[in-house]
Amino acid sequence: MIFFKLIVTNLQRHRVRSLISIAGIAFSVAAMLTVVTILQGAVAMFSGILSSDSELIVFERNVSDLFFSNVPDEAVMRIGAWPTVQHANAVLFGIVSSSDHPIITCFGVTPSDARIHNATWLSGSRDDFAKDDSQVVLGERAAEFLNARSGSRVQIGHGSFNVLGIVRTANGFEDGGVFMPLGTAQTFFHKQGLSSVATVKLKNKENAAAFERAVQARYPNLIALEDKEFNQSYSQFKILTATAWAVGGCGLLLGGLGVANTMIMSVFTRIREIAILRVNGFSNKQIAGMIFGESALVSVAGAAAGLLIGWMAIFALKFVPALHGYVDAHVRLYVMLAVVGLACITGIAGALYPAFYAVRIRAVEALRFE
Repeated sequence: MIFFKLIVTNLQRHRVRSLISIAGIAFSVAAMLTVVTILQGAVAMFSGILSSDSELIVFERNVSDLFFSNVPDEAVMRIGAWPTVQHANAVLFGIVSSSDHPIITCFGVTPSDARIHNATWLSGSRDDFAKDDSQVVLGERAAEFLNARSGSRVQIGHGSFNVLGIVRTANGFEDGGVFMPLGTAQTFFHKQGLSSVATVKLKNKENAAAFERAVQARYPNLIALEDKEFNQSYSQFKILTATAWAVGGCGLLLGGLGVANTMIMSVFTRIREIAILRVNGFSNKQIAGMIFGESALVSVAGAAAGLLIGWMAIFALKFVPALHGYVDAHVRLYVMLAVVGLACITGIAGALYPAFYAVRIRAVEALRFE
């Protein structure tokens, strides 16, 4: 207890310096938590697009991105007729631009697609979808930035379409997108008879492995994966996840350097004090323990403050209208533990050199130090 009080007293004597180190760790933790959580939420929402009322996804083998995948409609129809399959829906993904909005995601879907049935229709009727090839349905956010409503005409890329209805979805990508009848999308994107993926739901989930083997045997150019398998193997998801942790790690490294600087300055300004402790019987382990204890306390305090700041930032972003549906405010426990663990490791690592320097101080020489 006395040893702990000594650590706290040392930090209190240099409050400004200690607070700066705590702030450095805190903002590093907050940045890492925010970046990782938001990117993981984006990955989850994109994977949610693929797993809408389905368990498996069928796409072209060896493609770098699903936008380049080509799945023949004939294959989708035949797969949908297999005895183990409850339904198979073709989906075509496309990206276009319009005035003042460089990126708009388009979804070519069939009337039976879960996206059409599960969405909340703010206007228009789902029963009329795909009855007219010139009509499209807009997500609520897409309708806002296109300044469109039911019955109006909108410019999508090089085409012009009538707005059949406006829907609200929980997924931000879909809420800011355009839903086209599959045939319309295939013509618009010059992919007649082709889709990007086929989302499949089985009558019995236990047949998933057998279904994957059947697709591989009958369609060598296609591959079928369960939603979880796809999320773990898709290269774009891996890149986003790696980027999030790399950016956050750099922030924590800077925070750790701040702690190291604080501890070095603390040791240099307390050389005579450390010498007195040595004269009074403090061992090398106790001197090093004191330095590491101060660094650990700074790291823990910074990590706690960073978690609070990061959570508040994520929660606040959820209420920004422009980001509606794009931010997942659910902070995963393993992310919190990983961030706190890394913060403590970098903070304590920053005390290695100061501790090594402190234990090498010779009492006789240090007492003459000015």
